[in-house]
Amino acid sequence: MSTLRTALTDLVGVQHPVVQTGMGWVAGPRLVAGTANAGGLGILASATMTYDELAAAITKTKTLTDKPFGVNIRADATDAPQRIDLLIRENVRVASFALAPKQELIAKLKAAGVVVIPSIGAAKHAKKVASWGADAVIVQGGEGGGHTGPVATTLLLPSVLDAVDIPVVAAGGFYDGRGLAAALAYGAAGVAMGTRFLLTQESTVPDSVKQEYLARGLQDTTVSHKVDGMPHRVLNTELVDSLEHSGNVRGLVAAARNASKFKAMTGMKWSTLVKDGLAMKKSGDRTWQQIIMAANTPMLLKAGLVDGNTHAGVLASGQVVGLLDDLPTCKDLIDGIVADAIKRIDALGALRA
Repeated sequence: MSTLRTALTDLVGVQHPVVQTGMGWVAGPRLVAGTANAGGLGILASATMTYDELAAAITKTKTLTDKPFGVNIRADATDAPQRIDLLIRENVRVASFALAPKQELIAKLKAAGVVVIPSIGAAKHAKKVASWGADAVIVQGGEGGGHTGPVATTLLLPSVLDAVDIPVVAAGGFYDGRGLAAALAYGAAGVAMGTRFLLTQESTVPDSVKQEYLARGLQDTTVSHKVDGMPHRVLNTELVDSLEHSGNVRGLVAAARNASKFKAMTGMKWSTLVKDGLAMKKSGDRTWQQIIMAANTPMLLKAGLVDGNTHAGVLASGQVVGLLDDLPTCKDLIDGIVADAIKRIDALGALRA
């Protein structure tokens, strides 16, 4: 089939300018390898993995694909330097970050030949990481799922493109060839998608939960601050409605309980959790209440996306969920998106006199 060569495909060495984002509990070896084998860039989600689990996931992914893939790392995690050393040893192609990594971490990765692609939510943040040596950025508009901002992709994307000279990958509201063609027309080097890849055959999310997503419309997501204290776009559920109408005390009690569960599940020490909290406080504008509530995120997402308990968990989702009605393979998804984008770009070219 025909392909689209962009600054992203050249930078990373993938066939198509399509990125599968590092969704916690979702982006495991099977989905990442499926994306990579289909010619896109798959990104492992490590924030919900212990160090040993990440090492095993990288090894497993390598048994499933020989194509480039990436790993998403929490830049403020206390063991981020050790995880970066792991990526370098394992020759992982891309290091993705949800928060801006320190300048010295970027330099270390780049010196080892690892491509550094942070996710950012504002032009000023893109300029900062670009000045520190980031190779590219992913910019997610407010339509995107999970942690998100208030500005729509159609406004945020051009502001970032005007601010930096490195490749920019557009995220938030993309799911088909029209979106890819539009992003390229703006000047982006590709698109990144989360919800669209969650709803594929390679995604390990329980089938019953996938059907819950497919049944939703465009008005069926909420940006909640009660999940972990930060704006978090999720599907409307009874639990989310309950959280939205709960008081701060109830939220803190639930967060403390979930912190204990997360500690038991990962084997982390309380001292490590405290250090992570201090690092989060130092790296951003979060209040202590938001930091304590952050313990809600991994456990509530696990309940919904792994255990399939939609009554006890939350389901992160972009607004695009209301436009999705199928569960394709990663190959069918990416092939279809790229073919449609090429057709639409060619049609635009025919408009020239």
